[in-house]
Amino acid sequence: MAVKQVNPTRMELSRLKKKLNTATRGHKLLKDKRDELMRRFLEMVRENRALRMKVEEQIRMANSNFVLAKSSMSDETLKAALLAPKQEVYVSTSYRNVMSVDIPVFKTDTRTPDPNDIYSYGFAFTSADLDDAVKSLSDVLPDLIKLAEIEKSCQLMADEIEKTRRRVNALEHVMIPETQEQIRYITRKLDENERSTQTRLMKVKDMMLQQAHGY
Repeated sequence: MAVKQVNPTRMELSRLKKKLNTATRGHKLLKDKRDELMRRFLEMVRENRALRMKVEEQIRMANSNFVLAKSSMSDETLKAALLAPKQEVYVSTSYRNVMSVDIPVFKTDTRTPDPNDIYSYGFAFTSADLDDAVKSLSDVLPDLIKLAEIEKSCQLMADEIEKTRRRVNALEHVMIPETQEQIRYITRKLDENERSTQTRLMKVKDMMLQQAHGY
């Protein structure tokens, strides 16, 4: 591995050792964070899969009910019954922090508290199949919103896992090996300088002894 240009001094060696110690601790923390993110992500994926199957089944049943309602009512009567809904649903968003990831939390509220306001029509000219269809759609709405919340959370968690993975790889394969190589390089240079200094001192000592004693 090619060593970047560094100043082979003891001060630089001390700085690099501190940098290596910090990078090693950061690498361990990021690996722990990545593993915990993966664990929670897999839990969310399993929850998302089960909820999606449930929602798809509920929507299929709602569609079947609407088909039955349409077969027993005229198009004009069906359109008139659904033309002016009485109930409205509001969705508000907040966030909760999971492993430094702000994942959304969706909360629903209705315009009126009466659960029967989902029926925007009178019951005299409509079929019971239409009531079942409207009720089934009303029942699937909370699960549908929860599904949207979980899928968005999975997406955000996946993005954070990828960022953390890149940081772990950068520390593990680039920064830490590079710093270790720089430390080895400076250590070798300092050892060489120390041996050279010791050799010069020995030569000076020999010269002084030769001048003083003739040997």
